Amino acid sequence: MNEWERQLLEDKTPVDSLTVGGVELRAGDRVRLRPRKFGDVIDLALQGKTATIECIEQDYDGRFHFAVVLDEDPGRDMGLLRQPGHRFFFNPEEVENVK
Repeated sequence: MNEWERQLLEDKTPVDSLTVGGVELRAGDRVRLRPRKFGDVIDLALQGKTATIECIEQDYDGRFHFAVVLDEDPGRDMGLLRQPGHRFFFNPEEVENVK
């Protein structure tokens, strides 16, 4: 990572919550995954699954994404440790609150 990339990451203001469908969502909340149509095979496999928001991240373009860990993942603890393969990223429009 070069200095310019590092600066882009450091200049982002951390976000604690996002409002989706009139409901404020934050890390620790449970959501149902509703990936966009015409996604990839992973999106198809995760459609309708429940997950827990691990954190909210912002990309270089300023868009927000929920990093989630599947509730039924046997390696769930790995996702909470931010290990690859156990966290998935979804746009706010792709999740709904689980009551």
